[in-house]
Amino acid sequence: MVNAEGPVVGVLLAGGRARRMGGGDKCLLDLGGVPVLARVIARVEGQVDTIMLNTNGDPARFAAFGVATAADGVGGFAGPLAGVLSGMEWALRHVPGARWIASFPTDTPFLPLDLVARMRAAVSAEGAELATVFSGSRAQPVFGLWPVDMAADLRRGLAVDGVRKVDKWTRRWRRAAVVYDAGDGGVADPFFNINRPEDLDLARQALVSGASGPAARC
Repeated sequence: MVNAEGPVVGVLLAGGRARRMGGGDKCLLDLGGVPVLARVIARVEGQVDTIMLNTNGDPARFAAFGVATAADGVGGFAGPLAGVLSGMEWALRHVPGARWIASFPTDTPFLPLDLVARMRAAVSAEGAELATVFSGSRAQPVFGLWPVDMAADLRRGLAVDGVRKVDKWTRRWRRAAVVYDAGDGGVADPFFNINRPEDLDLARQALVSGASGPAARC
């Protein structure tokens, strides 16, 4: 059995270019009077020991959130894996004893409050090296639990092997799958993400109607 104990660093991934939203930082968009990012932080902070934000460009725009920031671990906007690497390397430098990072996209304002606990339990029970997440049969590859001692291998995979897809990387390892009840991709799905302007409208409507569930209205 793998021991999934030890400090966990929550890594919030905000290093993308948000092309489907027309560019900019979609996590800074207003959702019910607060930025989307504030809602994500509120749902993550009770699950981890500390939080860092992976972002590119001037980090000063996130100063009000009071979390540490770090840019992608490799250049060229290499996708979520570059942010995961950034989180691993930040944890190794700044959090003594850190063994794990848990990754979260910053456009999912209704994410589960028990996610990290379930990922840790799955890794321990299944003797796995990392955890991946599903909503029914839908993979949620940007959510995961990763050991920080995987950093050197991940850097090699990104910089030398040119790996960009999360599932192409994770299939190299023993994976524990954490499965939530099937979601249809709508706001009742805890992994609903805001990619397009119409998604933001749906999230706003859900907050008003309570369609995203009472636990999501933080």
